[in-house]
Amino acid sequence: MRTFLLATGNEGKLREFNHAFAALGIRFLSLKDFPAAPEVEETGATYQENALLKARALAAFTGLPTVADDSGIEFDALPGELGVQSARYAAGRPYAEVNAEILRRLAGAPARACRYVCALAFSDPASGREETVTGVVEGAAHDRQEGDQGFGYDPIFFVPEFGKTMAQLPLEIKNRVSHRARAIEKLIALIA
Repeated sequence: MRTFLLATGNEGKLREFNHAFAALGIRFLSLKDFPAAPEVEETGATYQENALLKARALAAFTGLPTVADDSGIEFDALPGELGVQSARYAAGRPYAEVNAEILRRLAGAPARACRYVCALAFSDPASGREETVTGVVEGAAHDRQEGDQGFGYDPIFFVPEFGKTMAQLPLEIKNRVSHRARAIEKLIALIA
């Protein structure tokens, strides 16, 4: 079993990655296993740049092959407002409040299209190998918040294929169709 670092403290992400990579003989540790790990500032202009900044820095710190992600949501009617700034847009406020604000701003907007984007970066300090992949899932801004299965922007991200918000989808479906799941599939194909 090979040990990698997943550059997150999120237990849900850790479970998702450990499940997805188990067949490859890869086990992930998280940042909780490295309390002295540096906080990496996301100064990149793209999801890929931010993910690679984190992967490189944390691979160098731990000496482990590292996977890092940067994700966000993009609304066609709010160009350039969230995207790589999605987490900072929320700025620690409760997501129910942030989602309500977005819905107010989108009221009456003819363009409802939105997408979740996830970039994953892989950095192996031993070989110097680096890879980046991107997963995208298209959706539409819902007209209200619905569901409690997800987090963040999930209650307003409507998935037309299922007729539900991402927060209404059972976890096993979400983990199959999400932007992160699509990026994970691509990364597995590269490092298998």
